[in-house]
This record gives sequence, C-alpha cells and structure tokens, in this order.
Amino acid sequence: SLVAGAVALLVFMLLAAALLVRWQRHPGAVHDDLQHPVRHAFFAAIPISALLLITLAVAHFGPGVPGLGALWLIASVAQFSVTLWVLSRWLRATATAGPAAWNWGGITPALFIPIVGNVLAPLAGVPLGHGAWASAQFGLGLLFWPLVLVLNFVRIAQAGLMPERLLPTLFIFAAPPAVVGVAALQYGAGAPLVWMLWGMALFQAAWAATQARRIAMLPFGLPHWGMSFPLAALAVLTLRLADTPEGRWLQLPGVALLALASLVILGLSFATVRGLRAGTLLAPEGPA
Repeated sequence: SLVAGAVALLVFMLLAAALLVRWQRHPGAVHDDLQHPVRHAFFAAIPISALLLITLAVAHFGPGVPGLGALWLIASVAQFSVTLWVLSRWLRATATAGPAAWNWGGITPALFIPIVGNVLAPLAGVPLGHGAWASAQFGLGLLFWPLVLVLNFVRIAQAGLMPERLLPTLFIFAAPPAVVGVAALQYGAGAPLVWMLWGMALFQAAWAATQARRIAMLPFGLPHWGMSFPLAALAVLTLRLADTPEGRWLQLPGVALLALASLVILGLSFATVRGLRAGTLLAPEGPA
C-alpha cells in the first residue's frame, strides 16, 4: 500500500507538472477541454486525487503529520469549487439560450466525478479534525448523487446510451454508494445502512459488467480508467464489511474484488503506456 501510494504521488506530481506546461503552451486546448460537455468533468480528478493521497497519508502516518490538515483543506475547497463550477454551467447555459440549451449528450457517468467526489471528504477530514466541514461537504455529495443518477437514466431514455467509447464509465455508477458506505462506517452508521449501500454498489458494478464484452472490443482510451476507482471502492467497502461479525463470509469475495481491481488498474497502466508510446492515446477524437 505504501509503495503504491508513493507511485501514485509521483504520477500525480508528473501529471500536475504536465498540466501546467500544457496550460502555458496550449491555453486554447485547455480552454476547449473546460468548455467540452464531457471532458470538463474530469478536471475534478485533480482535487479528488489530492484528497485520496491525503487519506492514504493519514492511514499510514496518522493525522499528526505537519501540514496535512492544511493540504486537506486546500483540496477540499478545490473540490467544492469544482462542483460549484460544474453546476453553474447548467444555469449559465439555460440563462443564455433557454431550455433548448440543455445538452443531454453531456449527461454521462463522468458527472459523478465532480459532484459525488465530495463524499470522499470525511475519510481524511474527520481524523484531521475538520469533521464539521467534511460533514457539510459529505452532505453536498449526498444531495447531488441521486440527482445525477436520475439525470443519467433520463438521458438514456431521451437520447439513448452514451457513445461507445464512454461505455467503461458505466462502472462509475458503483462509486458513489461504495464511497458513501465507507464514510458511513467512519461515522459509526448502523450496519443495515452500510449493507444497503454495499448492495447498491454491488448491483451497479454487476450491471456495468454486463457490457464487459462490448468494452473489451473498444480501442483503449482514457474513459477506460472509469473502471478503476469504482472497483477499488467496492473492494474497500467489501473488505471493511468482512471485518464485521455478520460479514465474515465476504473475506474471500473481498480479496477477489481487490485482486480484480488491482489487475484492472495494472492492465490500464500498461495500456496507457502503450498508447502514449504508439501515439494513439492522445489522438484527436472522432465523431461520437
């Protein structure tokens, strides 16, 4: 875990540096990403990654590390701000162009990233002594999780399933209930509630897995990383429940889920390296 965390921190720093260089050399491309109906949501991965790295640091070294609380506050406020920015785009669009400006094509599981990323706040915020703000941010995620869920189902009914290249993001449906379940355990929630959340996460992961054959036939792209963190979150919640008296039967399934998530992340990492070397990963997008 510590080695994986160190690798993740190194990758985060490299990507942050690359983003700054890109912002300086190609500001127009960054602006296009910020205005894109789907890609803009992935900018929330920056504060979310910081929150997860801080959570890992708290787990390994405890909350007493100097500066960790300040770093958490910066990442938390950044996550809150990204959520506000994403939602304000909806209001600006309808205000300037009316209801016709509503873009169902932009409603994808990727919207869970900026909005429901707020439910990560208590994982490190509570032990770092920022429980009040972490709880407030957790509530924000709880408010918009079902809203984005409903919007995605309405989008499927109105405009059909998302483009093929975004199919791997279906797994993101499993992330909110899994992370909420882990946070609920930290808050001391009752076992029935946590089991309900685990059931939601398990079903939505299984539901996305019904498209595994179609996903396997797709050329590799960045949306494939949408399978990684939901599987990891489901594995975490399963292993946490396996530590409870009524959940001991989950020990083997939990280890199996952890192995699956690890293999998926390893495979995605190799595919990313291959795509970068071949020049296919960052190629311009074709039509949907």
